[in-house]
Amino acid sequence: MVKEIYLDNAATTPISKEVLADMNDKLKNVYGNASTLYQLGRNSKRILDRSRHIIAQSINADDNEIVFTSGGTESDNTAIMQTALARKKLGNHIITTSIEHEAVLKPLKYLENHGFRVTYLPVDSKGNISLSDFKKALDDDTILVTIMTGNNEVGSRMPIHEIGEILKNHQAWFHTDAVQAYGLLDIDVKKDHIDMLSTSAHKLNGPKMVGFLYRRNGINYPSFIKGGDQESKRRAGTENVPGISGFATAVKNLPSTEKKHRQDVYYQYKKEIIDGLKKNQIDFEINGELNRHNLQHVFNIWIKGISTYVMQANLDLAGIAVSGGSACTAGSIAPSHVLTAMYGTKSPRISQSIRISFGRYTTESDIQFLIKNIAKIVKQIKKRKQEEV
Repeated sequence: MVKEIYLDNAATTPISKEVLADMNDKLKNVYGNASTLYQLGRNSKRILDRSRHIIAQSINADDNEIVFTSGGTESDNTAIMQTALARKKLGNHIITTSIEHEAVLKPLKYLENHGFRVTYLPVDSKGNISLSDFKKALDDDTILVTIMTGNNEVGSRMPIHEIGEILKNHQAWFHTDAVQAYGLLDIDVKKDHIDMLSTSAHKLNGPKMVGFLYRRNGINYPSFIKGGDQESKRRAGTENVPGISGFATAVKNLPSTEKKHRQDVYYQYKKEIIDGLKKNQIDFEINGELNRHNLQHVFNIWIKGISTYVMQANLDLAGIAVSGGSACTAGSIAPSHVLTAMYGTKSPRISQSIRISFGRYTTESDIQFLIKNIAKIVKQIKKRKQEEV
C-alpha cells in the first residue's frame, strides 16, 4: 500500500476534526435562515454574530467590518471591481504586483480592457518589491492599491505596514489579499492602515467556499453580488451558517502562540530539506530565500535538470502530493507567472521547480520520506539519461 504524504497545504488544507464536529452540529441543529425573525432564524443569527466577533478580533477589526463571502476569489474580485467602479470619477489608476494571485490579476486585466490603468510592480529574485518603485508609481490618479500580504508560490512577504503608512494621507484605498498569510501571521488592520483584506477558510483547516472580506468602516460601494440584503446589504445571498461557524472555530484554534509555533516548525522543515538534499548531493536551489520573515509553510525549490511534471508525477507515484505552483493554474501548461517574474522567461527554473507546502498535520517522518524520494527519483532519472547516451 502506497503511503500518502500531503505536502500541498498552500493549495488547500484538510479540515480539522474540531471544525468538522462544529459544522456537523450546525448542519443538524442550526438550519434556520439568519434573515428570518422566528426562533430558528434567531439561532442562526446568533451563530453568525458570534463567528463575526471571533474573526473580527483576529485582525483587530470591528465586528461590522467583516463581510462573509464564498472565499478569497470573491473577496478579491469584490474589493477590486467595486472600488474601481465606485471611485472612477477620482481617477483610473491601480497599483499591484506582478506576482499576485489570479483572483487579483484577472479582474485587473478586465479593468484594463475597460479604460483603467494598472501598474504591475516588478519583483527581484527573492520575490520582493521595491518601496521606491511603489512610491514612483503612486500618483494623483491612483484610486486603489492591491498587494498581497504573502506570496502563495515562494512565500515572500510584502511590506504591508510600510505601504499602509504611505497611503495614510492618499486617496487610494489599500486592499491586501491575505489568503496565504491569514492564520499564519498576526495581522492588525488598524496598525497597518489596511482598508480591505481578503481571506479563505480552507487555507487554515476550515471549510471550502467560505471566506470574508474586511471592509473598513467608511469604505462604501454596492454589493458585488446582486440580490437580497444579507450582510447589511454588502453581500447578497443566504449566509452559510455551518461553514461560517466552522471558519470561526478554525480561527479560534490559532492564537498567536500557535501561529508562531507553526512558523518555527515549518522553518525547521525547510532547513531539514535543504540539509537532506545536500547530503544526497542533489543539485538544487531555493526559489526565493530562506528568511525568517517569510511565510514558512511555502517552500519552492529548483531541482536542476528535472522537469516539474516529471518530478511531480514521480512523487505522486510514491504517494507524495506536491505542487508545480499555484493550484489554481496547475492544470495549465503555462509556466508559473511568479517564477517568470522573478527569473525571466528563459530561466530553467520556471519548468524545473516544485512547491512544497506544510500544514498542521505535516510530520517529521513526512519530511524525511520526501527527502528520501526526491533523492531516489533524481538518481533514477540521471542513471536513465546516462544509459541513453
